[in-house]
Amino acid sequence: MTDGMTDTVEQWRSLLARWSQEWADAQDGETPEGERPARDEEPLRTRWLGFPPASEERIRALEERLGHRLPPSYRTFLAVTDGWRHAGGFVWLLAGTEQARWHEDASGLSEFFPGELDEDSTPEDVLLAGMWGRALQLDVESDAVYVLLDPGDVDGSGEWAVYSWAPWHGDQPTRYGSFGAFMAAMYREFHSLAVSGSEQTGTEFVNATTQAQDAAVEAARLDALGGRYERAATALAEAVSFGRPRATGLRDQIRRLLGQTYMVYFHGLAADPVYVPEVVPVLLAEHARMRRDQELSPYDLPGASDAVREAADGILRRIRSGTFRYTAEGVFGRAVEEAREQARWGETDAAWHTLRAALPEWRPLSADHLAPVGLCADPLLGPLITPERGRELLATPRAGQPGEVPPPTTDLDPPGLAWLADGDPGNFLTSYRFLLVEGVAPAELPALLGEGEATVLNDPATLWEARRRFRSGADAPPWADQALTAVGRAGPGWSFAFAPNPGGQFDERRFVSPGLAASANTRVVTVWSESGHGRPAVFHLSVAENGEERYGCTLRDATSDIRGPVPAAFLSPADASAEDRQRRALEALAAELRVRLPRSALTRGRLHTFRTRPWNRPPGPGEPYLTVRVELGRP
Repeated sequence: MTDGMTDTVEQWRSLLARWSQEWADAQDGETPEGERPARDEEPLRTRWLGFPPASEERIRALEERLGHRLPPSYRTFLAVTDGWRHAGGFVWLLAGTEQARWHEDASGLSEFFPGELDEDSTPEDVLLAGMWGRALQLDVESDAVYVLLDPGDVDGSGEWAVYSWAPWHGDQPTRYGSFGAFMAAMYREFHSLAVSGSEQTGTEFVNATTQAQDAAVEAARLDALGGRYERAATALAEAVSFGRPRATGLRDQIRRLLGQTYMVYFHGLAADPVYVPEVVPVLLAEHARMRRDQELSPYDLPGASDAVREAADGILRRIRSGTFRYTAEGVFGRAVEEAREQARWGETDAAWHTLRAALPEWRPLSADHLAPVGLCADPLLGPLITPERGRELLATPRAGQPGEVPPPTTDLDPPGLAWLADGDPGNFLTSYRFLLVEGVAPAELPALLGEGEATVLNDPATLWEARRRFRSGADAPPWADQALTAVGRAGPGWSFAFAPNPGGQFDERRFVSPGLAASANTRVVTVWSESGHGRPAVFHLSVAENGEERYGCTLRDATSDIRGPVPAAFLSPADASAEDRQRRALEALAAELRVRLPRSALTRGRLHTFRTRPWNRPPGPGEPYLTVRVELGRP
């Protein structure tokens, strides 16, 4: 319902007549006859919520009294009806020519909205600050709802903005571009409340408007499956405002894949056993993130049966333990399993390509299922679904629907290793160390680099989660600089073990790379980069093979310690900055070995982890060391 629907007397008369008929029909069975307000008797009898039209003389008299010409949509409205009953659900009488009056801040609300103005105040704040004193008040009888028509907020066609506010609503006043836009919104509010009322009383609220909106919802569903999600989202938003039962559940699937979580509840789907495996994990993943250890309450899944709640409790336990896995049927289901295997070793871009290629073969669980939104809850695959990829997913035709396949989004991971020299906005990778091992699968790294045969891979976790869960074991000697590393594939034939922000400091006097012993039957590259923080920045790179270091270099600002035949491409001029020297070495290493590290998996994904053997030697005779342990407890 747009402003253009109320530009003329005929358009107003059509809307208001339809509104009145639908309102009268909705009263049958909703309110017992003896409980109806007396003010409703006449509009029920006449099936007209309005009054006789205001004559041109009455309208001009009002304009003379106000000292303003009325805005077009309100003026035309008055020519159809001199006032209105039941504008939405909470304004029982709207002013005509006799009742309209200047508000003159009678409510005293200018003190609170928008508050004190300052240099950071927006133009909207300035308009709102003056609105309370200059606006025309249109509410006559209401549930404490103010409806104010503002002559200081005027558009190019002469329309005055309408502001509506109620103390029980609590938010900022709602602004409508014109009186026509306000009335269109109140018509939609009437419909939405009538739907709720019919659900509570078990009556049926059906008319030409509801049927047209339901047809639009079905067309939007097919649009969404065909990749035309923006058009679908617009139609569904309109249907949601009319309270159509299916619209919110469908629209929430689109919103969630676009990265939106606020007020996403999958209305009507979360309590349906058919859709529980798809949408409930998404809700519970957000519940676990925001409410930590809180259990589910009866309000979390309204309308759910005991069986659905029991299933939800099980899903929540698996989400919190990190064992939840999203599943699907058929070709797409097999792609999900393949993509998860790729993602758990850091190949997140390849995992997304696998999912994207299979999207046309995805099939819905039932009629109100638009897309594999459950991917968002999977601990390994969820981080792949960025808002950009969510748009790509939604724009890809699915379920056998025709449509144009969108161009692929840009991969998240940059090539090579040089991105490590760029730092990290979250200060996560300002210092790091890693090992690259040739010809060894990631799953075999614990046996090669770990401390003892008992070292195994931990379940996939973010690096922050892994550090919180797996702290240094009591068996490690206090001098040992072990590293909790994330592992994965680093390119054809290479695996990595990566540790961000090492706990220890690089000290070449005691430094021993775990890769040296591990290189007995392979080639291992060791890199350690340490930012300054008041000390000279350090960048160490060494390559070991057959149990011996072939070459290495340690760069400290303007000094270099070169050992063995280091390729010239690895080294920078002596006057180069520490960042440039690090970047050149990383670029050369990636080019020579054709290796890369997955930035997205390391910074926001989940990878297997394990703890390496020490990166330093034990203290020698006469070498003291100090161990400090801090234990935090409750007072």
